[in-house]
Amino acid sequence: WWLMYKYFTKEELTCKHCEEYSMSDEFMQKLDQLREDMGFPFKITSAYRCPEHPIEARKKSPGSHSTGRAVDIGVRGENAYKLIQGAIELGFTGIGVNQKGSSTRFIHLDDIENSDERPRPTVWSY
Repeated sequence: WWLMYKYFTKEELTCKHCEEYSMSDEFMQKLDQLREDMGFPFKITSAYRCPEHPIEARKKSPGSHSTGRAVDIGVRGENAYKLIQGAIELGFTGIGVNQKGSSTRFIHLDDIENSDERPRPTVWSY
């Protein structure tokens, strides 16, 4: 079943804490389409994170990564701009931008639904 995603491997999308894979198929299809539309490769720096993952465990409640509907993509400069534009066109509803430093730059993308706790659509910076 994994061959349905053209650009991503199961390994890069699994939780680095528990090694579980729990990405949403609908989200992954959208992410695969984004990669196709961009025409350039991008590195997933964080995808699914179980609720016990150290980053999620520090939060008041687990975030969008724990839903299997979020990724962080290592990208910068003109490609970061193009990625944000393409993500909006495909209906990603949460876009977080961290473009500080040289090796830690990333764009967070999610498509979680609007709620009182997490209003969508929205853009934020880290």
